[in-house]
This record gives sequence, structure tokens and C-alpha cells, in this order.
Amino acid sequence: MSASKRNRRSPIIATTILVGFLCAGAAPSPAVRPGLAAPPNFSPDSIVGWIAVPGGFKPPAIGPGPVTDDPAHRLVVNLLPNYPPSGRIQGAQPTFPVADLNNPILQPWAREELKKRNERILSGGTGFSRQASCWPIGVPGFLLHGVQPVYFIQTAKEVIMVWQEDYQIRRIYLNVPHSVHVTPSWFGESVGHYEEDTLVIDTIGMNDKTWIDNYRTPHTDRLHVTERFRIIDGGKTLEVNVHVEDPGAFTTPWNAIQRYTHAEFGPMIEVSCAEGMMNDYFHQDVEPIPQADKPDF
Repeated sequence: MSASKRNRRSPIIATTILVGFLCAGAAPSPAVRPGLAAPPNFSPDSIVGWIAVPGGFKPPAIGPGPVTDDPAHRLVVNLLPNYPPSGRIQGAQPTFPVADLNNPILQPWAREELKKRNERILSGGTGFSRQASCWPIGVPGFLLHGVQPVYFIQTAKEVIMVWQEDYQIRRIYLNVPHSVHVTPSWFGESVGHYEEDTLVIDTIGMNDKTWIDNYRTPHTDRLHVTERFRIIDGGKTLEVNVHVEDPGAFTTPWNAIQRYTHAEFGPMIEVSCAEGMMNDYFHQDVEPIPQADKPDF
């Protein structure tokens, strides 16, 4: 059965159920399929989340990799004491990320978009990420959510990833093919399967309203992302190997790595983005909170 034919509840109902379930302190165990080894458990200690290691996507050991910092304008981060090192400069005054325009993966139009953003930042403008204004960040940008933890719910038919801030949700339907016709959306259509200790996720059907990363690297609706999630370092680290293809924005497929550390924060807490005070603390030049003129379900 294709992913589009599976029962999908509305985002509001799904969020309410998920938050209530997580706050109750009962994390389901992944289903064990007959004749196969048990799949990896991404929530092994009752309720446990994962915190993304700051610093954006990490390049692969060899081959084309993601957009990274401009060597002449390294990012300065102000990390919390218990955060793992990110390879970035730590200072009292954080800066906005400035992209390296020399990365050969960029098609000319994509490089030009990044150049405009770089110029804005270097001339004293702001470069806030869109999730600061409650916009969905899409895929693979979802992997870059920092500060707030990501929680996993695993069942026999799907894996649900919930980011604590704003309750942004990704749904991965297991052991089914992609729909014949996929309507572009913020997070696209994700299908997946387990390969021994690894969750493999294949995502297509994303609209072109999101960015790849916090540099705002653009993409088209031809974007195709494959992610491989596995737990390493004796359970201390969640590693995601990412493969990105988009012949509309990039000159070649490329790979990246993201890692998470254990975040034993307990049950998920309520962090409402649009109704909270976490946006535009100092009246900076940020994008407005998105407003829907009609229901999307």
C-alpha cells in the first residue's frame, strides 16, 4: 500500500495524542518482526530525547559535501557548558553563519542566492533561521534543530519524530513504497525500513519553500534525501548519514553527517512557538510568523 493511502490524522490531533503519550512517560518499544533481529530502539530509557550537535552538517571523509562556513568568516557560537564541541569558535558574541560560495556542489543560481544572504549578514543585517519564526524547516533541515530535543516513537508501521519546540513532526511510514503521485509539502513524503541496526529513510515530494541548512542553501521540488540513522558509541550518540540529490539546485549528489547526543530531559514539555515569547526577543529583522488562510487538512 502506498504512503498516500495510509490513514493520516490531522496535525493538530496527532500532536495532541503524541504530546499526551510522551508526557505520560510510556515510550513504546519497536516491534520485532518474525525472523529478523529487533530494530534499533531510539528511545531506550523510558523517555529520552536527542540533542543535535551544533555546527550544522558535517562533511564526509571523502567526496562532495554540504555547504560550510566561509573560511574568512568563521561562525562564532555561544554554547552551553554541557554541549559537546562543535568545531566552531566559541565567543561571547555569536554571529550568523556565512556560507562558503566556493563549494562546487552549487549551481550558479543557488550560489547567487547564498551570495545575497552573505552580503546581507556582512553588511550588518540578520540571518535568523526560519524556525525562529515557527516556519517548518523541511528535510534535511529538520536534522539541524538545535537546543530543543527530538523524540522518537516507533511502531510496527511507522516512526514518528517530534521536535519539542513547536511540536514539528515527521512521519516515516515503514515497509511501503512511495505514492505514485506525491503532492509537494513542507516535509515531503518519507518511507523507511530497517537494515539491521540502521533506520533508512527515503524522502521525496518536498516543496521549494524550505532551505537545506541554516545558510539558507536553496533547493527545488526535485529534492531527494536519504537518511541512515544508527546509534553508536555504546548508545551515547545518534549518527545520521545523509545523501542529497537535487539536479535542479546542485551539480552533483553530495553527502553529509549529523550527530546527536543523549538528552535525558524527561518527558516532553510544552513549548508553543507561535503563542510564546521565543520569537524576536529584541525586535530584530525576522520573518513574520506564518499565517494560514485556510486549513491544510
